[in-house]
Amino acid sequence: ENFGERYVMNPENLGFDRHPLLEAAVKKMQLPSDLSFEVTIFSEAPAGGSTGTSAAVSVALIGALDRLTPGQLTLHEVAHTAHFVETQMLGHQCGIQDQISSAYGGINYIEMHQYPHASVSQLPLANHLWWELERRLMLIYLGKSHSSSKVHETVIAELEREGESCPRLEALREKAVLSKNTLLNGDFFGFGKIMCDNTEAQRSLHPSLVSAEAQQVIDIAKAHGAIGWKVNGAGGDGGSVTLLCGPHSADRRAILRELERSNSLFRNIPIYLSRQGLRVWEGMANKY
Repeated sequence: ENFGERYVMNPENLGFDRHPLLEAAVKKMQLPSDLSFEVTIFSEAPAGGSTGTSAAVSVALIGALDRLTPGQLTLHEVAHTAHFVETQMLGHQCGIQDQISSAYGGINYIEMHQYPHASVSQLPLANHLWWELERRLMLIYLGKSHSSSKVHETVIAELEREGESCPRLEALREKAVLSKNTLLNGDFFGFGKIMCDNTEAQRSLHPSLVSAEAQQVIDIAKAHGAIGWKVNGAGGDGGSVTLLCGPHSADRRAILRELERSNSLFRNIPIYLSRQGLRVWEGMANKY
Protein backbone atom coordinates (compact mmCIF):
# COMPACT_ATOMS: atom_id res chain seq x y z
CA GLU A 1 0.00 0.00 0.00
CA ASN A 2 2.89 2.41 0.73
CA PHE A 3 4.01 2.15 -2.90
CA GLY A 4 0.50 2.19 -4.38
CA GLU A 5 1.06 -1.23 -5.91
CA ARG A 6 -1.19 -4.23 -6.30
CA TYR A 7 -0.26 -7.39 -8.18
CA VAL A 8 -0.82 -11.14 -8.32
CA MET A 9 1.83 -13.63 -7.23
CA ASN A 10 2.00 -17.32 -8.06
CA PRO A 11 4.05 -19.00 -5.29
CA GLU A 12 4.89 -21.87 -7.64
CA ASN A 13 6.55 -19.57 -10.15
CA LEU A 14 8.10 -16.63 -8.37
CA GLY A 15 11.03 -14.72 -9.78
CA PHE A 16 11.47 -12.39 -6.79
CA ASP A 17 11.38 -9.39 -9.09
CA ARG A 18 8.74 -7.03 -7.68
CA HIS A 19 9.19 -7.10 -3.91
CA PRO A 20 11.74 -9.90 -3.38
CA LEU A 21 11.52 -10.05 0.42
CA LEU A 22 7.75 -10.49 0.36
CA GLU A 23 7.74 -12.93 -2.54
CA ALA A 24 10.49 -15.07 -1.00
CA ALA A 25 8.60 -15.18 2.32
CA VAL A 26 5.48 -16.44 0.55
CA LYS A 27 7.45 -19.13 -1.26
CA LYS A 28 9.25 -20.21 1.93
CA MET A 29 5.98 -20.84 3.77
CA GLN A 30 4.93 -23.51 1.22
CA LEU A 31 1.21 -22.86 1.41
CA PRO A 32 -1.32 -25.38 0.02
CA SER A 33 -1.46 -25.19 -3.77
CA ASP A 34 -5.28 -25.00 -3.81
CA LEU A 35 -5.31 -21.90 -1.59
CA SER A 36 -5.69 -18.31 -2.76
CA PHE A 37 -5.30 -15.38 -0.39
CA GLU A 38 -4.97 -11.60 -0.27
CA VAL A 39 -2.28 -9.76 1.70
CA THR A 40 -2.28 -6.05 2.51
CA ILE A 41 0.95 -4.49 3.79
CA PHE A 42 1.34 -0.97 5.14
CA SER A 43 3.86 0.71 7.43
CA GLU A 44 3.93 4.16 9.04
CA ALA A 45 7.74 3.94 9.20
CA PRO A 46 9.57 5.24 6.11
CA ALA A 47 11.26 2.59 3.99
CA GLY A 48 15.03 2.58 4.41
CA GLY A 49 14.86 4.39 7.75
CA SER A 50 17.39 2.02 9.39
CA THR A 51 14.78 0.96 11.95
CA GLY A 52 14.41 -2.68 10.91
CA THR A 53 11.26 -2.09 8.89
CA SER A 54 11.97 -4.85 6.36
CA ALA A 55 12.48 -7.38 9.15
CA ALA A 56 9.28 -6.26 10.89
CA VAL A 57 7.29 -6.65 7.66
CA SER A 58 8.71 -10.09 6.89
CA VAL A 59 8.13 -11.30 10.47
CA ALA A 60 4.51 -10.08 10.31
CA LEU A 61 3.96 -11.71 6.92
CA ILE A 62 5.47 -15.04 7.97
CA GLY A 63 3.48 -15.00 11.21
CA ALA A 64 0.24 -14.41 9.30
CA LEU A 65 0.93 -17.05 6.64
CA ASP A 66 1.82 -19.52 9.39
CA ARG A 67 -1.88 -19.63 10.32
CA LEU A 68 -2.54 -21.21 6.92
CA THR A 69 -0.08 -24.09 7.41
CA PRO A 70 -0.13 -27.14 9.69
CA GLY A 71 1.34 -26.56 13.14
CA GLN A 72 2.50 -23.21 14.45
CA LEU A 73 5.91 -21.55 14.54
CA THR A 74 7.31 -20.21 17.82
CA LEU A 75 8.48 -16.59 17.94
CA HIS A 76 12.09 -17.75 17.68
CA GLU A 77 11.22 -19.89 14.65
CA VAL A 78 9.45 -16.98 12.97
CA ALA A 79 12.52 -14.78 13.49
CA HIS A 80 14.82 -17.54 12.18
CA THR A 81 12.60 -18.07 9.12
CA ALA A 82 12.59 -14.34 8.32
CA HIS A 83 16.38 -14.28 8.60
CA PHE A 84 16.67 -17.40 6.39
CA VAL A 85 14.56 -15.74 3.70
CA GLU A 86 16.77 -12.67 3.61
CA THR A 87 20.15 -14.41 3.76
CA GLN A 88 19.72 -17.84 2.17
CA MET A 89 16.98 -17.20 -0.37
CA LEU A 90 17.93 -13.66 -1.36
CA GLY A 91 21.66 -13.72 -0.58
CA HIS A 92 21.70 -10.52 1.48
CA GLN A 93 24.09 -9.74 4.32
CA CYS A 94 21.94 -9.48 7.39
CA GLY A 95 22.24 -9.46 11.17
CA ILE A 96 19.78 -11.22 13.46
CA GLN A 97 18.70 -8.47 15.84
CA ASP A 98 15.96 -6.89 13.70
CA GLN A 99 14.07 -10.14 13.19
CA ILE A 100 14.38 -11.13 16.85
CA SER A 101 13.26 -7.71 18.08
CA SER A 102 10.26 -7.73 15.75
CA ALA A 103 9.18 -11.21 16.80
CA TYR A 104 9.68 -10.85 20.55
CA GLY A 105 8.97 -7.16 21.17
CA GLY A 106 10.10 -5.61 24.44
CA ILE A 107 13.71 -4.73 25.20
CA ASN A 108 16.00 -7.68 24.55
CA TYR A 109 19.49 -8.75 25.47
CA ILE A 110 20.65 -10.97 22.60
CA GLU A 111 23.67 -13.26 22.89
CA MET A 112 24.77 -14.73 19.57
CA HIS A 113 26.69 -17.94 20.25
CA GLN A 114 27.29 -18.83 16.61
CA TYR A 115 25.83 -16.89 13.73
CA PRO A 116 22.88 -16.92 13.26
CA HIS A 117 21.97 -18.80 16.46
CA ALA A 118 21.31 -16.77 19.61
CA SER A 119 19.62 -16.75 22.99
CA VAL A 120 17.20 -13.97 23.89
CA SER A 121 16.51 -12.50 27.35
CA GLN A 122 13.88 -9.82 27.79
CA LEU A 123 14.78 -7.07 30.26
CA PRO A 124 12.12 -6.82 33.00
CA LEU A 125 12.07 -3.04 33.38
CA ALA A 126 9.78 -1.62 36.06
CA ASN A 127 6.86 0.36 34.64
CA HIS A 128 8.20 3.74 35.77
CA LEU A 129 11.54 3.08 34.04
CA TRP A 130 9.79 1.86 30.88
CA TRP A 131 7.56 4.94 30.71
CA GLU A 132 10.40 7.34 31.45
CA LEU A 133 12.61 5.80 28.76
CA GLU A 134 9.72 6.01 26.30
CA ARG A 135 9.14 9.67 27.18
CA ARG A 136 12.76 10.60 26.61
CA LEU A 137 13.36 8.83 23.29
CA MET A 138 13.12 10.55 19.91
CA LEU A 139 13.53 9.02 16.45
CA ILE A 140 14.70 11.50 13.82
CA TYR A 141 14.44 10.46 10.16
CA LEU A 142 17.11 12.16 8.05
CA GLY A 143 14.82 12.60 5.06
CA LYS A 144 16.19 9.98 2.71
CA SER A 145 16.39 6.22 2.66
CA HIS A 146 19.48 4.41 3.80
CA SER A 147 21.08 2.05 1.31
CA SER A 148 24.22 -0.04 1.48
CA SER A 149 27.19 1.45 -0.30
CA LYS A 150 30.83 0.92 -1.17
CA VAL A 151 31.65 2.23 2.30
CA HIS A 152 29.88 -0.72 3.91
CA GLU A 153 31.59 -3.17 1.59
CA THR A 154 34.95 -1.65 2.52
CA VAL A 155 34.21 -1.85 6.25
CA ILE A 156 33.09 -5.49 6.01
CA ALA A 157 36.18 -6.45 4.02
CA GLU A 158 38.48 -4.79 6.59
CA LEU A 159 36.75 -6.48 9.53
CA GLU A 160 36.96 -9.87 7.84
CA ARG A 161 40.73 -9.41 7.48
CA GLU A 162 41.10 -8.40 11.14
CA GLY A 163 39.06 -11.37 12.41
CA GLU A 164 36.54 -11.71 15.22
CA SER A 165 38.99 -10.47 17.88
CA CYS A 166 39.20 -7.07 16.15
CA PRO A 167 39.35 -4.36 18.87
CA ARG A 168 36.94 -2.15 16.92
CA LEU A 169 34.32 -4.91 16.99
CA GLU A 170 35.00 -5.61 20.66
CA ALA A 171 34.26 -1.95 21.42
CA LEU A 172 30.81 -2.45 19.90
CA ARG A 173 30.21 -5.78 21.64
CA GLU A 174 30.87 -4.45 25.12
CA LYS A 175 28.27 -1.71 24.70
CA ALA A 176 25.47 -4.29 24.76
CA VAL A 177 26.51 -5.61 28.19
CA LEU A 178 26.93 -2.12 29.61
CA SER A 179 23.62 -0.87 28.23
CA LYS A 180 21.77 -3.84 29.72
CA ASN A 181 23.13 -3.08 33.17
CA THR A 182 22.46 0.67 33.03
CA LEU A 183 18.86 0.16 31.90
CA LEU A 184 18.13 -2.37 34.62
CA ASN A 185 19.54 0.12 37.15
CA GLY A 186 17.49 2.99 35.74
CA ASP A 187 20.67 4.95 34.96
CA PHE A 188 19.56 7.08 32.00
CA PHE A 189 22.69 9.24 31.98
CA GLY A 190 24.83 6.10 31.88
CA PHE A 191 22.67 4.67 29.10
CA GLY A 192 22.96 7.90 27.12
CA LYS A 193 26.74 7.84 27.40
CA ILE A 194 26.80 4.29 26.04
CA MET A 195 24.66 5.38 23.08
CA CYS A 196 27.21 8.14 22.34
CA ASP A 197 30.14 5.75 22.76
CA ASN A 198 28.46 3.28 20.41
CA THR A 199 28.15 5.97 17.75
CA GLU A 200 31.85 6.79 18.12
CA ALA A 201 32.66 3.08 17.81
CA GLN A 202 30.69 3.06 14.56
CA ARG A 203 32.62 6.12 13.39
CA SER A 204 35.89 4.30 14.12
CA LEU A 205 34.92 1.67 11.55
CA HIS A 206 34.74 4.39 8.90
CA PRO A 207 34.17 8.17 9.26
CA SER A 208 31.42 8.12 6.63
CA LEU A 209 29.23 5.84 8.76
CA VAL A 210 28.21 8.96 10.71
CA SER A 211 26.99 11.21 7.91
CA ALA A 212 27.03 15.00 7.90
CA GLU A 213 23.24 15.03 8.36
CA ALA A 214 23.44 12.65 11.31
CA GLN A 215 26.15 14.80 12.88
CA GLN A 216 23.96 17.88 12.39
CA VAL A 217 21.15 16.18 14.33
CA ILE A 218 23.61 15.18 17.07
CA ASP A 219 25.00 18.72 17.39
CA ILE A 220 21.54 20.26 17.71
CA ALA A 221 20.40 17.65 20.22
CA LYS A 222 23.53 18.09 22.30
CA ALA A 223 23.09 21.86 22.37
CA HIS A 224 19.58 21.41 23.79
CA GLY A 225 20.37 19.02 26.60
CA ALA A 226 20.16 15.57 24.98
CA ILE A 227 22.16 13.00 26.94
CA GLY A 228 22.45 10.30 24.29
CA TRP A 229 22.42 9.74 20.53
CA LYS A 230 22.89 6.74 18.29
CA VAL A 231 23.12 6.45 14.52
CA ASN A 232 20.78 3.58 13.68
CA GLY A 233 21.61 0.48 11.71
CA ALA A 234 24.87 0.39 9.81
CA GLY A 235 25.04 4.17 9.48
CA GLY A 236 26.10 5.97 6.34
CA ASP A 237 23.91 8.14 4.14
CA GLY A 238 20.23 8.47 4.99
CA GLY A 239 18.45 6.52 7.68
CA SER A 240 17.78 7.85 11.16
CA VAL A 241 19.21 8.82 14.53
CA THR A 242 17.79 7.92 17.95
CA LEU A 243 18.06 10.59 20.64
CA LEU A 244 17.78 10.24 24.41
CA CYS A 245 16.62 13.52 25.91
CA GLY A 246 17.25 14.85 29.38
CA PRO A 247 14.63 15.06 32.13
CA HIS A 248 12.93 18.27 30.92
CA SER A 249 10.25 17.88 28.22
CA ALA A 250 10.73 21.50 27.14
CA ASP A 251 14.23 20.60 25.91
CA ARG A 252 12.75 17.83 23.77
CA ARG A 253 10.41 20.30 22.10
CA ALA A 254 13.29 22.76 21.61
CA ILE A 255 15.30 20.05 19.84
CA LEU A 256 12.43 19.35 17.50
CA ARG A 257 11.87 23.03 16.67
CA GLU A 258 15.57 23.56 15.90
CA LEU A 259 15.77 20.40 13.78
CA GLU A 260 12.77 21.44 11.68
CA ARG A 261 14.23 24.94 11.28
CA SER A 262 17.69 23.74 10.27
CA ASN A 263 16.69 21.16 7.66
CA SER A 264 13.24 20.70 6.12
CA LEU A 265 14.00 17.03 5.44
CA PHE A 266 14.44 16.12 9.11
CA ARG A 267 11.31 14.53 10.55
CA ASN A 268 10.38 13.30 13.99
CA ILE A 269 8.83 9.82 13.80
CA PRO A 270 6.43 9.25 16.74
CA ILE A 271 7.36 6.03 18.54
CA TYR A 272 6.50 3.96 21.57
CA LEU A 273 8.16 0.92 23.13
CA SER A 274 6.17 -2.19 22.28
CA ARG A 275 5.92 -4.70 25.11
CA GLN A 276 4.76 -7.33 22.62
CA GLY A 277 6.23 -8.31 19.29
CA LEU A 278 4.40 -10.45 16.75
CA ARG A 279 0.67 -10.83 17.40
CA VAL A 280 -1.47 -13.07 15.21
CA TRP A 281 -5.26 -13.35 15.44
CA GLU A 282 -8.28 -14.06 13.26
CA GLY A 283 -10.17 -10.92 12.34
CA MET A 284 -13.90 -10.36 12.71
CA ALA A 285 -14.60 -8.46 9.48
CA ASN A 286 -17.55 -10.73 8.64
CA LYS A 287 -18.91 -11.02 12.16
CA TYR A 288 -21.23 -8.29 13.36
